[in-house]
Amino acid sequence: MADKIFEESRLADVYDLFDSSERPDLDPYIAMTEEFGAQSVIDLGCGTGILACRLAALGKEVIGVDPAVASLKVASRKAHADRVKWLHGTTAMFSGLQVDLITMTGNVAQVFVTDEEWMSTLRECRGVIRPGGRLVFEVRDPSKEAWKNWNCEQSYEVIEAPGIGRVETWVDLVDVQLPLVSFRRTFVFQRDGTVLTSDSTLRFRSRSEIFDSLFAANLPVEDIRDAPDRPGLEFVFIARCSD
Repeated sequence: MADKIFEESRLADVYDLFDSSERPDLDPYIAMTEEFGAQSVIDLGCGTGILACRLAALGKEVIGVDPAVASLKVASRKAHADRVKWLHGTTAMFSGLQVDLITMTGNVAQVFVTDEEWMSTLRECRGVIRPGGRLVFEVRDPSKEAWKNWNCEQSYEVIEAPGIGRVETWVDLVDVQLPLVSFRRTFVFQRDGTVLTSDSTLRFRSRSEIFDSLFAANLPVEDIRDAPDRPGLEFVFIARCSD
């Protein structure tokens, strides 16, 4: 089940407005698509479709997969969305597909909180990546304890959303029971006073845990890179299927 921030239509409609329009975190994925010569891509957990549409604009064959209908509706309205195949669901939708690259951006790789969910996801990915293809995803380095900044004081934002009005949001830390961290994001729509919240839980796996899990899924690690927009805070894993 998707978090409310992605499934509730009012939240999905404003989600992109709280992110930088430049989305520098996606640039490395665009570059790696070219670096690896990938012509077909699955964006797993594609959300509102920014990466999928950017790749489609470059002439790639793109499949965007997400469990949240509201997010996919937003994605379908973007430029070049008509060039993307949108699938509502999870890796269970992968049957019959074959691609050169699978991406998981943002927090996607950390939403699989149990070992069973994570290993099942990796194996499903392995099954549809062509020989020589890759799985690329990012995770937060647990040693940096990012959750210490998840509070109202450091996360408060306010925007003026076209046709919607003034919207405020902030994050509150709910619980830390490592390796799980739970938090709540609150949105206030000032025009009508509506307050909506979305609860999320992320799994913080260590570098070695992820390395071992990829090996167990027959996805040996080719490289581990830094996230250019958040240097020193995240790992970008590149796993390559053997030829």
